[in-house]
Amino acid sequence: MIDRQQAFTGTKEVADALWLDTAQLAAYLAQHVQGFAGPLTVKQFKGGQSNPTYLLETPARRYVLRRKPPGKLLPSAHAVDREYHVIRALHGQNFPVAEPLAYCDDESIAGTPFYLMSFVHGRVFWEPQMPGSYATERGAVYNAMGEIIARLHSFDPAAIGLSDFGKGEYYVARQVDRWSKQYRASETEKIDAMERLINWLPQHIPPAGPARLVHGDYRLDNLIVAAQSPEILAVLDWELSTLGDPLADFTYHLMVWHMPHSESIAGTASLIGQDLVSLGIPSMADYVDRYVARTGLDPRPHLSVYLAYNFFRIAAILQGIIGRVRDGTATSEFAPTEAKMIRPLAEKAWEFVQQH
Repeated sequence: MIDRQQAFTGTKEVADALWLDTAQLAAYLAQHVQGFAGPLTVKQFKGGQSNPTYLLETPARRYVLRRKPPGKLLPSAHAVDREYHVIRALHGQNFPVAEPLAYCDDESIAGTPFYLMSFVHGRVFWEPQMPGSYATERGAVYNAMGEIIARLHSFDPAAIGLSDFGKGEYYVARQVDRWSKQYRASETEKIDAMERLINWLPQHIPPAGPARLVHGDYRLDNLIVAAQSPEILAVLDWELSTLGDPLADFTYHLMVWHMPHSESIAGTASLIGQDLVSLGIPSMADYVDRYVARTGLDPRPHLSVYLAYNFFRIAAILQGIIGRVRDGTATSEFAPTEAKMIRPLAEKAWEFVQQH
């Protein structure tokens, strides 16, 4: 069995390709972040694939830095300025995010644009069955996870200063178009299921719900859970956030109930084959029902299409990572092994098409 918890928890030495000039960075932060004082040490977090993420430690405090990766990048990807913008808006609403501290678009400081936020101490569960936990806590964490995304989808974007954060309407259609193009830009082999999905999905877009703030990558391992309780302290990784269809966003993290197994350390975690009752984890149907009750938004009439769309989308995202391996700009040592996941994800998407 693969121990994802051990593989992805904690930090490592900064990869050579992602090196930072620590002295220059410390001098900049001392000028722009209240209370910042060196000496500064920098490590790279093991987890995360897209925007390189670093732990910064000083004698008084720990911080987290997220930067755009260096090198050739796909259009519109790695927008750390958008991450910072949305975190600032949500922090002002007491939504669980890390405190944003500074944004820098001067590439002479760290090589690419970056932002700084507070370090949030807690737990990240890299496996959806939450090894080392117990049934009551698992149930409470899943309930909190559902509450948090329901709260996210309840915000009026204009009321929190995000009316211009995205187009909103035709979100799923635009996402299908975007990820089809980015898949093509990164394509390394022909996958029949992806070809069929690229043709089928634009003709079967579900009717759009109200435009809401969407996270874009909401899942258990993008949450920081308190060390001694099931409270969610911070939602991480807002790179794909925009205005769009909340039902598309919500159904993204339902994939874990159907995720194909992978023996790769980089494979996406799955609840398939797990005894959910004994674990204390709700069935997908019960989890969906709670979201409907909290929000009044209902994905159930089009659930198979939403799941087909989301499996297609994640397959295209992973293909983008493989493209960065090809181009030498991938930021994770596990990225090359993710190529094995793309075909099973596409085939799972096509299974949901056939259920429609």
